[in-house]
Amino acid sequence: MQFHPLSLAGARIIELEPRGDERGRFTRLFCANELKEIGHVKPIVNVNHSYTQKKGTIRGMHFQYPPDAEIKIVKCLRGAIWDCIVDIRRDSPTFLKWEGVELTETNNRMVYVPEGFAHGFQSLTDDVELLYFHTQFYAPQNEGGVRYCDARIGIKWPIAATAVSERDQSHPLIDSQFFGVTVL
Repeated sequence: MQFHPLSLAGARIIELEPRGDERGRFTRLFCANELKEIGHVKPIVNVNHSYTQKKGTIRGMHFQYPPDAEIKIVKCLRGAIWDCIVDIRRDSPTFLKWEGVELTETNNRMVYVPEGFAHGFQSLTDDVELLYFHTQFYAPQNEGGVRYCDARIGIKWPIAATAVSERDQSHPLIDSQFFGVTVL
């Protein structure tokens, strides 16, 4: 694994290093020892799989409040997505800044999403499958979200949205009452 910093502190691209021969290929997706290079020491407690049917679908922008804040590692298994993260750490110099990265089934990349970030994606193809590694159990009492089209954040999605869940459309807009999160 190779780690490449993104513009938001703590966020990374993880470049995978597949090994192959005439039989096919093998790729390590997770190695606790290698992740220590970037300071990752929390255990992975959930691995989730998602399927998105239609190109243009937006899912997000989700996060969990402390004490259930989580680190996510996201890998595209099939199709292509534009993965987006927003820094919602109250004391961060990049508070409410965002960054997007294309993940595909063939580009051998994952995104490392630190605690204190909202996360979402847009499908760039039909029939997208993702794998998520999480350092915290799902805690519905501490889940949060910000609206994918919030002008204060200004995410520039790569294509027109074709589907957004009612839940994601109803996340609150950022206002003077939004103070972000403090990562413990």
